[in-house]
Amino acid sequence: MSSDIAIKVENLSKRYQIYDQPRDRLKQFVLPRVRGMLGAPATQYFREFWALRDVSFEVKRGETVGIIGRNGSGKSTLLQMICGTLNPTEGSVKASGRIAALLELGSGFNPEFTGRENVFLNAAVLGLTHEEVEACFDDIVSFADIGHFLDQPVKNYSSGMVVRLAFAIQAMINPDIFVVDEALAVGDEKFQRKCFARLEDLKSRGTSILFVSHSAASIIELCERSLLLDSGRRIMYGAAPQSVRAYQKLLYAPRAEYESLIEHYLAADRSEQRDSQQVSEQTVASVAEAAVPAPTESVATFDPGLVPDTTTSYPSQGAEIRSIAFRDAKGQKVNVLQPGEAYVLEMSGAFMQDFAGVYFGIHIRNIQGAVITGQRFPEEGQYVTEARAGTEFKVNFTFTMNLIQGAYFAGGGIWSMEEPSCAHRVLDAIMFRVAPTAKQKSFGYVDLAGSEPTLNLMESCPA
Repeated sequence: MSSDIAIKVENLSKRYQIYDQPRDRLKQFVLPRVRGMLGAPATQYFREFWALRDVSFEVKRGETVGIIGRNGSGKSTLLQMICGTLNPTEGSVKASGRIAALLELGSGFNPEFTGRENVFLNAAVLGLTHEEVEACFDDIVSFADIGHFLDQPVKNYSSGMVVRLAFAIQAMINPDIFVVDEALAVGDEKFQRKCFARLEDLKSRGTSILFVSHSAASIIELCERSLLLDSGRRIMYGAAPQSVRAYQKLLYAPRAEYESLIEHYLAADRSEQRDSQQVSEQTVASVAEAAVPAPTESVATFDPGLVPDTTTSYPSQGAEIRSIAFRDAKGQKVNVLQPGEAYVLEMSGAFMQDFAGVYFGIHIRNIQGAVITGQRFPEEGQYVTEARAGTEFKVNFTFTMNLIQGAYFAGGGIWSMEEPSCAHRVLDAIMFRVAPTAKQKSFGYVDLAGSEPTLNLMESCPA
């Protein structure tokens, strides 16, 4: 293996034997041997399940690689084989240097031991001597920041405290390869930021990082390249933004288009591998994007695959919201929106009883559920004085779409001055996506940039 390669994965596969009944396992252990002795053809009593199939890729020293894919795509299985906790059925893994891994919450901890004892236990497993652990012990304790719980049994820890200590041990020993599998999702926002800062520090020191996350923003921000898996197969291995974009297309693709989209990306990936191992990431990206006709980026579109799983409808108490949808300037229903364009969020329904004093509201939330923005009609302190039973309504809220690219959720409600105060409310009624811009200038959730920034460079006055 080349000296600049930290991890080399070649044709890696993992097969499991799935038994429908417990007795089939015993049959498989005994009967094929008996049938073989009798000269009869062998019989198989299990079904094969390939968690990973023929996956190959390389990670360079000091490189951060993201691994993305749906749940069950083989991400955790791949990491376990790289770390040596799972043996492959076929293929090989070669890793150079000390590997530290944060795979599962609390893995490697003895729940009866104290945090202090688990620090030395985990470090010993990683090959550190007692003296080496002593040298970095204060840094581990400071990073974990779990106070007096350090000398309490781990079984008394909260999940957040477990991940704090686990990450601190793995990250503060300066490994050559650091593997993180979604464990950071347990920590609070402040600790997550601390962890990402440490990952950046390890990266600058030459540590190779394998990072599994469902957060597109984290993958793009942290990783140079990203491996996209689906059903145990390598779909794409290229520049992080392009792999993330392909993942998002697959995630929201209608069933009828899903397999054809997979085949397009597989063909592009195979073509890139055949051409040259030294091809630039820009070429990889262009090949992949050329394989799948991208939707027109200049206009809003409707993607039927953008359907939320978190829609929650409150009990109807005299009114009902029947539809919430974004519409463009032509009145067409859309859910893939262009930055900077004007849209109407239309909420319609009907009243089943008389109300005196009502108002309407809508909300837009991010993936984490935080409310990014909302509108009310009429304005604060004002109400629609009268709403009669049998009356239908349609409220149009106007937006200039200044959200940063990404997926969002919209819902709405009807409130009354009198009881029942909430006539009806629907959370996450629709899902929509804001398309990327050619040149992204802002970050976060909202683009508040005005005109182009200006820069004045002034010479300092002589002393």
